[in-house]
Parts: sequence; C-alpha cells; structure tokens
Amino acid sequence: MLLLLLLCGALGCGAQGTAPLAFTMLQWTRVSKGSSDFWGNATLGGRLSHLLEGHNVTQVLPLEPPAAWEQRQEVVGNYLTYFSELVWLFNKERPINYTQSLCCRLGCCLFPNGTARSFYEITLNGTAFLTFHVPTATWECRWPGKDPVASFAQRELMKYPETTRDLQYFLNTTCVDILRAQSPETGPCRGRSHAPLALGLSVGVLAVLGMAGGIFLCTGGSC
Repeated sequence: MLLLLLLCGALGCGAQGTAPLAFTMLQWTRVSKGSSDFWGNATLGGRLSHLLEGHNVTQVLPLEPPAAWEQRQEVVGNYLTYFSELVWLFNKERPINYTQSLCCRLGCCLFPNGTARSFYEITLNGTAFLTFHVPTATWECRWPGKDPVASFAQRELMKYPETTRDLQYFLNTTCVDILRAQSPETGPCRGRSHAPLALGLSVGVLAVLGMAGGIFLCTGGSC
C-alpha cells in the first residue's frame, strides 16, 4: 500500500481577479514489497512553498523562521519514518508482492468575497478512496461498491482526533488564516505571522497512518 501527500494552488500573492487564493498540499506514497517511497509538494497562491522527497521536507518559501521550521521538519520526518516501519511490519506478517499507490490532496481556497472552502481527498491506485467532510469532521467512503478496505479505513480514521477534529481545525482555521495573511487586504505578502504551515504535512501523514492497518489487513481478502 502506500501513501503520500502535498499541494498545488492558484494565484500569486496580491493577485487580482475573481479566482480564489489557494493553499494546496499533494502527497504521494508508493508501497512495494514492504518499502515505502514518499514525494510531494505544496503551493501557496500558485507559488511552490514546500517540497517532499523521501523523508525530507524542504521549505521553498521563507514562511517560517529557521528554528520553527527545523522543528516542523523533525515532526514530519518522524511521522514518515513511523509509517515506513509500520508498512514493513505489516509486510513481514502478510507479504504483498505488488505495488500500491496512495495520493492525499488537501488544502483550502479563499474567495474574493471572504468565504473559504477546505478539502481533503484520498485516492488509492488512481481511484477515489476516501473524502474528509470538513464541516462535520467525518470521513466518507468513495471507493466503488461496498469495499471492505474503504469501510475499514473509514472506521479506523474516525477513531482518532488527529484525523478528525485536529484535521478539521487545520483545514478550517489554520489553512484559511494562512491565506488571509497573504490576501491583498493585508498587504502584499506581509503582515501577520504565519501559522505552522508544516502542520498540514504532519496531519496528512497521520491521516494515512490511521488507515494503514485497514489497507494491509483488508487487501488480500482477510476482511
């Protein structure tokens, strides 16, 4: 199985027009024979803000001071390491000799009228798998039919505050605050201090950790 995360966005800082300002993270994970590969990126207002390669995440835009960013890097690296170890453990117990690919896409958009929209979508092997309904902090199955893998993963994700209420807060509050700090009303790329942007990377990884057990247990017909 696999997983990964990060982003793409729209419009640069201070841009005019009717299109929304976006902060998007897009993360991919590929798992094959117990080995996990990670990559992804994040964009803020159409500009590349973060890169994820392996267990290393890089801040492309200087959005956080060095000391704070160093702490974010450590947190993200630890979560990715934990996931890799979890995959390896599952593979030892139930070998999987084929490749699985998971993609997590999350972020938020701020519209010119001040309204915002947040999202979190997960695909498995290119097919819609799960969606996070932000207003109610609930996970919804998107896999075709009543597949036990998606159902199990949904139940697992609903057990943990990191993948429900904490994720809701990040998408509804932290993410939107990041965009409001970049909007023309606050001045071109200046003003309020930035919220911890890397929190999104951490939350994205946590969300996949919650479903890892379900994917490995169910794939192979054990559900």
